[in-house]
Amino acid sequence: MAEKKRLFTGLQSSGTLHIGNYFGALKPFADMCQEFESFLMIADYHSLTSLKDATAVRANTIEVVKAYIAAGIDPAQVVMFKQSDVAEHTELAWVLECQVTVPFLMQAHAYKDKVAKGLEANAGLFNYPMLMAADILLYDADVVPVGADQRQHVEYTREAAAKFNLSYGQTFKEPGEKIQEEVAIVPGIDGQKMSKSYKNTIPLFAGEEETTKAVMSIVTDSSGERPENVYAIHKLFKTEAELAPVYEANKGQYKVLKETLAADINAYLAPMRAKYAALTDDEVKKVLADGAQKAKAIAAAKMADVRQKVGVSL
Repeated sequence: MAEKKRLFTGLQSSGTLHIGNYFGALKPFADMCQEFESFLMIADYHSLTSLKDATAVRANTIEVVKAYIAAGIDPAQVVMFKQSDVAEHTELAWVLECQVTVPFLMQAHAYKDKVAKGLEANAGLFNYPMLMAADILLYDADVVPVGADQRQHVEYTREAAAKFNLSYGQTFKEPGEKIQEEVAIVPGIDGQKMSKSYKNTIPLFAGEEETTKAVMSIVTDSSGERPENVYAIHKLFKTEAELAPVYEANKGQYKVLKETLAADINAYLAPMRAKYAALTDDEVKKVLADGAQKAKAIAAAKMADVRQKVGVSL
């Protein structure tokens, strides 16, 4: 039997999860993780680029783990761990930062976009791609599932790996990205990409009333018979064949179509929300402790090789 390829993914713990996180990251990972030797990292250090609230960081970390388990991840089959529990991530990030140039990092689309949207241009946000590269390269990942807007970060990872390998000899595997184009970018209630930064989200684990309120605030184009922003989100929960008669029967009735979308979202998410509510914080902490032990063993071995090659090991 062929050895499974290794898959690595991470999700920031920087705020309340929304359906964009689910369709863009949680569900794709749950669907594919059994095909691979899978590693799932809670990117709590990455979250510090925008979140300056210790209580929120802790709460969000717990939420992310509960969300993945509720979405169908089995911690016995997937290594789930917290980025900050494995110190080799930040150590390798520094080594990789010494391999790339400032102009190289200045080309990052995500950095320029976030700064343009008003986020603080802190050094952590600027260096984000090299910490992400370290996250991936420590585990010799073959595949990294990312949204279309994160494709460049995996390209940066390959570039950093290639530069290090050229300078010090073959050390890192250059990973490939896996992008599911049909749900790569989930639209928000304003038609832009759904993002906490844009405040245009539909919460994943909110109550039915909050979900309905968010859906009813979706921006619509009054010039058409079908509200495209509503329809774009609806396609995530029902097939186009199922939606065709609904939208045909309710042409121009935007309120009815929004109410139908809200009902479909709440029905779809109900089992997941129940599983999420049943998980305790102590269960989550146990999962993370077990995962950190497994991840640490792999990361430490890789970092020992890096230290030897760059000359800091005597």
